[in-house]
Amino acid sequence: MLKVAVFVSGRGSNLRAILNSPKLRKLIKVQAVISNKATCRAFKIAEQYSINQYVVGNEKKSISYNNLSKFLKSLEIDLVVLAGFLKMIPADMIVDFRNRIINIHPALLPSFGGKEMYGMNVHKAVYDSSAQVSGATVHFVDETYDTGNIIVQRCVDISEVDSPEEILEKVLAVEHELLPYVIEKFALDKIIVSNGRVKVLS
Repeated sequence: MLKVAVFVSGRGSNLRAILNSPKLRKLIKVQAVISNKATCRAFKIAEQYSINQYVVGNEKKSISYNNLSKFLKSLEIDLVVLAGFLKMIPADMIVDFRNRIINIHPALLPSFGGKEMYGMNVHKAVYDSSAQVSGATVHFVDETYDTGNIIVQRCVDISEVDSPEEILEKVLAVEHELLPYVIEKFALDKIIVSNGRVKVLS
């Protein structure tokens, strides 16, 4: 089975989508849920599924960012999933887990990406731009925010919305389908990186 570490900073709705996926139950094992916040709400979900929780940061009793890659290797992690994790991943970890760290972004990259583009900030920017479509992107993580190769995207029609909150609801529903789908493809070895392009096999 594919051994997965899920990184979270918020309530963990994408974590729940992963754990609730019937297909993934047979393909993966979530070895760890990791957050930069000791009070992360997603830890409650991890507890419900008896998954070990860890805090990364500079506080006592937390895992140092400098030791994060070594720690993940000790757990024999195959895939790192950023599911609403709001901190930059250490450079050495990106090297050690090249093409094995994925992130879900609540917009259609390369638009509406970057350091401050997360959560409601993204949806407000999309709404203010008067864009007619939005969506979600799953991409590989590289050394800068939201610039890694795109794996899969899915669009949603937002031409009739009246607020950023409505966009959030529509996009979140897509995220909950898209992230488990991509993890499933990883588990089945159906994601190929070749000549700078990513192909997802059927």
